[in-house]
Amino acid sequence: MPDGAPVPVAASDSAGLVADALRLLDESCPGQIGRNGEAVLGHAQGTLAILREVQADEPTCIAAALFGAGAAISLDAVRQRFGAEVATLVDGMRQALKLRELHRPSVRAATGRGGDGEQLETLRRMLLAMALDIRVVILRLSSRLQTLRWHASNKSAPSAAICEESLEVLAPLANRLGLWQLKWELEDLAFRFMAGDTYRSLARQLEEKRREREDFVAAITSSLRELLSSAGLRAEVTGRPKHIYSIWNKMRSKRLALDDIRDLRGLRVIVDDVRECYSALALIHSRWAPIHEEFDDYIARPKPNGYQSLHTVVLAEDGRPLEVQIRTRAMHQFAEYGVASHWRYKERSTGVAGSQRADAAQEQRIAWVRQLLAWQREVGEQLGAPVLGGGAPGMPRGGAGGAQASPGVVPLVDEEHVRIYVLTPQARVIELPAGATPVDFAYHVHSTLGHRCRGARVDGQLVPLNTPLANGQTVEIITARPGSGAEGPSRDWLNAQLGYVRSNRARTKVRQWFNALELARDVAAGREKVERTMAREGRTALSFDELSARLSQPDVQAMFVAVAREEIGPRQLEEAVRGPAALDAAAAAAGDAALPAVLAAAAERARARSKPDNDGVLVVGVDLLLTQLARCCRPVPPDPIRGFVTKGRGVSVHRANCPTFAQMARAAPERVLDTDWGQSNKPGSHRERAYAVDVVVRANDRAGLLRDVSEVFARDRLNVTAVNTQSRSHIAHMQFTVEVQDAGVLNRTLAGIREVSGVFEAMRR
Repeated sequence: MPDGAPVPVAASDSAGLVADALRLLDESCPGQIGRNGEAVLGHAQGTLAILREVQADEPTCIAAALFGAGAAISLDAVRQRFGAEVATLVDGMRQALKLRELHRPSVRAATGRGGDGEQLETLRRMLLAMALDIRVVILRLSSRLQTLRWHASNKSAPSAAICEESLEVLAPLANRLGLWQLKWELEDLAFRFMAGDTYRSLARQLEEKRREREDFVAAITSSLRELLSSAGLRAEVTGRPKHIYSIWNKMRSKRLALDDIRDLRGLRVIVDDVRECYSALALIHSRWAPIHEEFDDYIARPKPNGYQSLHTVVLAEDGRPLEVQIRTRAMHQFAEYGVASHWRYKERSTGVAGSQRADAAQEQRIAWVRQLLAWQREVGEQLGAPVLGGGAPGMPRGGAGGAQASPGVVPLVDEEHVRIYVLTPQARVIELPAGATPVDFAYHVHSTLGHRCRGARVDGQLVPLNTPLANGQTVEIITARPGSGAEGPSRDWLNAQLGYVRSNRARTKVRQWFNALELARDVAAGREKVERTMAREGRTALSFDELSARLSQPDVQAMFVAVAREEIGPRQLEEAVRGPAALDAAAAAAGDAALPAVLAAAAERARARSKPDNDGVLVVGVDLLLTQLARCCRPVPPDPIRGFVTKGRGVSVHRANCPTFAQMARAAPERVLDTDWGQSNKPGSHRERAYAVDVVVRANDRAGLLRDVSEVFARDRLNVTAVNTQSRSHIAHMQFTVEVQDAGVLNRTLAGIREVSGVFEAMRR
């Protein structure tokens, strides 16, 4: 047996171990009083009583007797005397109590006026994540309930922080774990101390009608019991208590008066099996008129946490509503004790062949417990991604001296989605992926903090920026002074091997910083080239806006970037600066007489080059004439096209509606030629070639946008030859150069891009 492993104990000996733990506590902390005035021994005994109410297992009960001793009982002493499992629970509980002091300011801030509900949710998940065993959370809930009970019995109010944490963090956790008895009592006691006048007023109203309600419930219980018995159903029928906080919450959320609460009077029917549940429901509906919109079948559609029951509301003899819950004994056990009712399952193994399996229902319950251990945030009513560490309640834990799980058991932790929880110096909880570093932390708090990050302190100690963070640590970021010239991330942060950044959020922010720097450099370089060309051509009075329009660019900045990256060549820039009227001035001066010579020379060059298919364009009336597709409009079959004779470069082929072509045609109409697509390059031909097309996309900027748009091109098998992206005021401007066979393919692709989340414009340039 491994060192520190707990010695197996017979059931008859387990009570003696708990008593032994209480004696050890009394000997180690004689007469010790806690900070709130409650005796440490009395708190342990009260917590034990609560754990027994929810049927906790023995290691949990032993840990409840020992965790309050602090340094007086060391973990080594606990491990040696009671085993590694109990020591793990005691250590987890002590860590949770330390964490409580750190995050208490966050609870106060989040529960204040205009509080942060997301921060409360993070605190709840943090408590689950920090517990290496889910039973630590149950210990925490039971300990807090005992504290509130002690204050109630001594008529002394606890601090506001204790009440707020109980109501906003711990009670919702009890609800998720299915520990409804703990949830209701935590809520009622915390509500009693936080809003005493409201609590007493509501309690007084309930007390005034208590006798009437009790007489009614007694009479209708007897009537229902006789009805079920006459049908041969063996059932337990009892009144169902309604808790003050839940009544007040329903009155507040639905704006109802006390008399309008429909489930204020309720009965609970417990039968043997599911078939009898529906038989009892039919009998009840035959006796009393049901309110159909209030019926819920949680047997056919269980709640996400596994709760099952039939809920119906009927009109009783006095015409007032009565709620009835119908369930089996197994469902009732689960409804009362939640996850605690599953602690006693076992997975024994005598090898692969001898592995014993639970029945199907038990396996489903075990899977639900595992789901709790793999906790993430809720999405609607669903439970989400896993927490750090942990083993199933009551199960052996590898590395703690316990046996390994049976073969075929699903791993409890999906490392890819593990989360950790750290704190800011102001005790705000930050959720990060496992392995996150101070750089990830800084970018999660704020992008500016990440850009200015130069160092970090973790729990007061200076650490390297690539240090992995752990649960519960307090992180302080050391920043560069504004205006010092040292602001901005390091390129080393993008090197995955150096381990500075683990989260996609931080990596995206760092890339955006360097993309912005490159964009600024390209804009400056492109502006310099444009100004130099304008000065050389003597057109310094030409506005940048007009020039960008001539070059078919969406704005001036895009023009500068395209010039810097040589997407617009020097010749194209010079022609745009000169303007359409200045194109080929020498040939225009020669008039019509020069045109045949131009055409003949171009045809001769075309023959010499022997270019097959010649871009797939036929010039009407001229054989073997050199053609080139204009970059300003990039025509694609079956676009209507026109040709324009240039000097020395043959015929430039434009789309018929191209603005640049229209300007050139007005200046020199004699150079316009009729053109058509060659037969081998029309849509549907087996010899189709690819044509370059510019696609412009505008969308709300977000992480992953470029990837999602690129996936549309990949899905339609289009080759992307160039990409230009920039973001201004959270709007992403993207231009892609893609190769397509015809306009129909392009139109289908554009339709697909418009369906991408955030995209509000996708068009061909």
